[in-house]
Formats: sequence, C-alpha cells, structure tokens
Amino acid sequence: MRFLGEAVPFTASDEEIHAAVAHVEMPPLLVAVAHLTGDHTILADDLAPDQLRLLEPDVGQTPEQLERGRRLAADALIAHRDAGCPAPPPMGDAELRRLIEFLTGAAIDEQLPLILEELALDGEDRRAPSWNRADLAPDTPFRVVVIGAGMSGIVAGHRLQQAGVDFTIIEKDTDVGGTWFENIYPGCRVDVANHFYSFSFAQSADWPQYFSTQGVLLDYFRACAEEFGLRPHIRFSTEALSATFDEDTQQWSVRTRDADGVESVEVCDAVVSAVGQLNRPNFPDIAGQDDFAGPSFHSAEWDPGVELTGKRVAVIGTGASAAQLIPVVAEQADELLVFQRTPPWLIPTPNYHDDLPDGVRWVLRHVPDFARWDRLWIFWRTNEGLLPCASVDPEWPEGPSVSMLNEFVRQMLQEYLREQFPEPELFEKVLPGYPPLAKRFVRDNGIWSRTFHRDDVRLICDRIESITKTGIRMADGTEHEFDVLIYGTGFQASKFLTPMQVTGRGGVDLHEQWDGNARAYLGVTVPGFPNLFLLYGPNTNIVVNGSIIYFSELEVRYLVEGIRLLLETGHRAMDCRTDVHDAYNAAIDEANAAMAWGASDVNSWYKSPSGRVAQNWPYSLLDYWLRTRRPDPDDYLLT
Repeated sequence: MRFLGEAVPFTASDEEIHAAVAHVEMPPLLVAVAHLTGDHTILADDLAPDQLRLLEPDVGQTPEQLERGRRLAADALIAHRDAGCPAPPPMGDAELRRLIEFLTGAAIDEQLPLILEELALDGEDRRAPSWNRADLAPDTPFRVVVIGAGMSGIVAGHRLQQAGVDFTIIEKDTDVGGTWFENIYPGCRVDVANHFYSFSFAQSADWPQYFSTQGVLLDYFRACAEEFGLRPHIRFSTEALSATFDEDTQQWSVRTRDADGVESVEVCDAVVSAVGQLNRPNFPDIAGQDDFAGPSFHSAEWDPGVELTGKRVAVIGTGASAAQLIPVVAEQADELLVFQRTPPWLIPTPNYHDDLPDGVRWVLRHVPDFARWDRLWIFWRTNEGLLPCASVDPEWPEGPSVSMLNEFVRQMLQEYLREQFPEPELFEKVLPGYPPLAKRFVRDNGIWSRTFHRDDVRLICDRIESITKTGIRMADGTEHEFDVLIYGTGFQASKFLTPMQVTGRGGVDLHEQWDGNARAYLGVTVPGFPNLFLLYGPNTNIVVNGSIIYFSELEVRYLVEGIRLLLETGHRAMDCRTDVHDAYNAAIDEANAAMAWGASDVNSWYKSPSGRVAQNWPYSLLDYWLRTRRPDPDDYLLT
C-alpha cells in the first residue's frame, strides 16, 4: 500500500486519455485536472454540481453534461502531455477557493479551514500538532499509555510522536488494525468509500475497489504503522486489565497481562482508550445456546477451520456484518437458513463490490491529487448527507417515517426493495416497518435479492424460542435442523471499555458510575477521571454523514491539545467539570431524541439497554470540528 506521491509523467495517446477519463466521476475529475494543469477554464459554470441534487446518481447531471466535462478534462490532459507534463503551477488563495467552490457551490468561509484539513493538498498535514514538548516544556516529562492499536490508536500514536510526547501502545492482538484484524468473516468490507475511510494525512491511490475488503484495509493500517514508525512503541499480545488514578501523584497505573500470563504495571500521566465501540461480540438472549452440538461461532470470532461446503448452515441476524457474509456463505453451503428479527433498509450502491476501472487507476497514477479532490467530494456529498432526513417533525403523524423528507427516503428505498423482491410474500419479509435512518443502512448492489432468490436459501422471520442440540425451535413449535450455527448479531456497542476496570478519583469505578449509560464530554472526557481520554467514545458514532476516521482525528487533536494545555500551564491533570459534562449530555440526549434513531423504538445497537442513544452524534460534522479544535480551560478543573 503506497501513499500519494508525485504525478507520473505520461505519453498516452489522445484515444487512451479519453478512454481513461470516461468512467471517472466528473466533478472531482475536472477540479483535479484544473489543479494539475492550471487550466481553470474547464470549470464551466453549467458543469458545476447542483447542490440540491448531490445524493442523486451523477448528482443529477445529464449524459451530455458528463460527456462534455470529461472531454474538457481529457483535452486539458492532452495539452498537459504535449507540454511535457510540467509540475502543477503555483496556485494562489483565490484560485484554490475557485476550485473548492466549484465542488461546494457556495461561499465556504466558515468551513474553509475544515475543508483545507480534509483536502490536505500537496500532502500538507494541517491537523499535525503545532508544538513539541522539547520546545514547550523540555524539563517536564509526560508519558501516555494508549490502549488499542486499531485505527484510533494509530492516529493517537502518530500525533503524540509528532508532539514529542513519550507513549506506549498496548494491544491485545498480535498486530495492528483492530476491527480489521479481528473480523475475518467472508465478505467483510468497509461501507464508506475508501478515499474518505482513510487518514487525511495518509492518502493512497492504491485502493483496488471503491469499498475495500478487510484484507486491503488491514494492509493499509499496517502500512501506516510502518510509515510512521509506530511498531517499536507497541506491546502486542498484551491486554490492559485495569487503569487506576492516583490522586497523590496525579498519575495512572495501567495493569497489563501478556501472552505468557505475566502481569505488569505501566505508570503514566495520561491514558487514551482507543478500544472503540465494536470490539465485543453480542450474542442474542436465546435459551439453549450451549446445547447446540455442532460448530457455532460469532461473525467477529470467525472459525476458518469449520468447513461450510456441503453443510446445512444457519445464520442468526441480518445486520451489517450478517448482510456481508450471508451471500458468501450461500455460495458454499448446501442449504442456508437465515433467521431475521428486523429487516435492514438497503441503500442502493451499484459499485459496492466493483474493482476500480482501469481509467480511474490511470487518473490516480498520473493525476495523484485526484484522490484528494475525490476525498473532498465524498466528504462534501456526505458532509451532512441525509442528516436532515433523519430529523423528526413533531407535527408529522406517527408511523413508519418521522417527517416529509424521511418519508421521501422511505418511499424511494421501498421502491428499490419492490424492484428487487417482486414476490409479495418475500417483499413483506424484507420491508422494514421502522423509519429509515433509525438503524444502520446496509449497502446493496443487488446481491441481497439474488441471495434470497436462490432455491437453497430460506429467510425465516418467525420468533425463535430456543436453540436445541440439532437446530432451532420456533415459538410455533416448528424445528429447523442444521449443521453449523453462525451468529451475525453485532457487538456490545454500549459497553464502553469493558472488560477493563477503570478507577478514578475517590476510588470511583467508571462502569459503576455509568451504570449502563456511558456518557462523556465531547465523547472524550469524564468527570472524576482526570487525563483519561476516550476515542470513539459515547455519542461519537455517525449514522448518515461522514466517516468515523474523521471523528478519531478530531478527538486525537483534542487530547493532544489537552496535553499542551497541561504543559503550558504547569498543571498535572485536567478533570472535566461535572456541570459542563451534564449540560452537554442533556443537549445531546435532547438532540438525539429528535432524530429518527432516537424517536423510533426499533431495536438497534445505537441504544444502551435503558433505551438511551449512547452512540450517535446528532449534529453536523462542522459542529464537532468547532468544538474539538482545543479544550476550553474553563471546561476543566486543572490541578
């Protein structure tokens, strides 16, 4: 996996260049070519995307517009070739703004700093720390323990290293990658386009598909760990058992256990939890799980030693993970039974499994900043995306939607399901009865329909009574027998930091304080637990806009700026004020209650057992960016 480099000169023929751009998305293509060549005349006003049609295929542009835009791009590349493929000309602020506004279609004064961070043009890392401990406080040692070497742990390690802060990463697995190391079930892939599901400071042109598979993503995170020199800082095969704050020394003691069972203690000034939300498998509350005589396992604990070919296989669940593995298992098994409690809404994604066309690969190689402009384009289109469609209209009648916009989305997705499942009986089984956006979407390129139209696949929606020695008994007494049982039932998302014990001021246990309802200020800090920073903490999950990597980058900047605050002021610890924390969470709860995922009573991993939405961020991406640029000292008790 290579990161973006210089443009590779080319001598391709006119025909080859026209063919290469024929399947490249036109708006970011035009901007990237204008940037490379300096020819801004190709950014014709009538080719700029209509901002009211961003979610439509081709953003509502006509075939004639698409053809003309790609022709202008190809002609500019041909002229660039004929000039000997010179380096991109210098670009002033006004010219850069012109390129950005072509994509965004509006004045972007408030969002411009955020956009420039996401764009990271010419490889400029605008989120890197602007300070270093050696300059700021050379005589003040400060040590951090990061728990987890997944996506968030890699960002934390990289930024701490840039700031010259001593750190160690504790990782229970044998390698980096987190969820992309652990989840090896067949069909596992990301559901966010790769140019956005990647670090702003480590863009790559090597993605083989639009939505990469688990192995490719793992290679990417491994490459990041190597590129940034993080491996010497990681203790692999080591589990964090507990973290305890000492009020006398204002330090944390992290107790760990390695693969040989040897326990040790790491003393540090701050602890960063980078364990995420989706790391502990969730098993359904069904009687008899231990009674089944055949192989059984969770999708997150996939057993590659179990042969599925020629077997009768059962899968419980039709959520995001199950929806990825079910089509693959159907190809292997002699018979597949799928037990569904709640059908997912499918979002049409024709290119979900597609390889990048050769033309796109050519553009990425010879116009490498296309990857950055494409990232900005994805960011802008999904920046707030369907967020307004999730907002509850209090005047809207109670039913399967929460507003007029939500109803529009529901009808659109319902028609897609009707096209895919024309049989009334099957259509009724796959049609959700809850509002769109109340649960995680499942991306689909038609494979869901093809799978359930197979003669050897059955979708069963009746209530399960128990699991037996040979299969599953339904509430109506019907029994289904099979050889292998797979749980595709998600994760214990609301059980943050489990099973690790965390003890703060006054000997308070974090899990007892939360009592099943995890809360944190900005999802990062918790009163009574000074210098404990959470990444992908409570209420930092996004549903319909953005990428979780975006949130992790902002959270890490916040924690690094928190360390800067301590070093600048000479304090040892920062403890979030309870009144600030409580007011923030009251606002979060109120905002989530006004969203489809909060108003609906559909079962969802977004909610804790009490019914509180413990995962989701209900506001805009810009709002979180503004709140996390640096800690406000008035929000904390500094000691």
